[in-house]
Amino acid sequence: MRSIAVISQQGGVGKTTIAANLGHALARVGRRVVLVDLDPRGHLSASLGIFRRPARGVADLMSGEATLEQVAIRSRERLTLIPAGERLGDLEAVRAGGAARARLLREALDGALAEQDFVLFDCPPAGGLLVVNAILAADEALLPVTGDQPGLNGLAQSLLTLKGLQPLRARPLRHWIELSRFMTRRHLAQEVRSRLRRHFGGHILATPVREAALLAECRGLGRTIFEYRDGSRSAAELAELARDLIDGRTE
Repeated sequence: MRSIAVISQQGGVGKTTIAANLGHALARVGRRVVLVDLDPRGHLSASLGIFRRPARGVADLMSGEATLEQVAIRSRERLTLIPAGERLGDLEAVRAGGAARARLLREALDGALAEQDFVLFDCPPAGGLLVVNAILAADEALLPVTGDQPGLNGLAQSLLTLKGLQPLRARPLRHWIELSRFMTRRHLAQEVRSRLRRHFGGHILATPVREAALLAECRGLGRTIFEYRDGSRSAAELAELARDLIDGRTE
């Protein structure tokens, strides 16, 4: 099983869109996938058509008040969703408990998802307890980056967070960079891509996902791009991105 935290401390990079569509792309090629909505706003769940927030979710799982079977939702074929639920924001706000609270998610899921192929954690855009829990529960990190200076700033912040938490991990966290909302014709975007290649060669997934209105439209409807416009360029890019992740294809 591969467990991957989808992280960006810069908002507006398409992180949740990537998590939802990448999860479905992996499921469509036969992988068993679990998506974990760690954003108290529940945007990942809404992207998959769960507009009314379930009462119970990942917070109840982390607190031991519910089992995985009680909170998991079969979203698509081979695709399971663990929703945010109503209490996730409350869990983030509690400060007591010390370092043990950083491992609640890992302990809650320990052994429970062994039969799955991929687990993707969709993290909130800011750092905090939930992001820390995802990083300590995952074996890999996927870092969406837009082709501009704010995107680079968000990447730098995310990498600092990963580095700061490394002493709490038993082994290094492998990270992948994904070019998101990419505008191929913009000079700045190509410059950012070149800079990333120089500093992170071998960690940049080979297929950029370009900016497209279709991705915003399908998210608002609670459908993935494969359900909304399967023959579109965006669907082809997300399918290729899934293959990049499976095969480790980078630039």
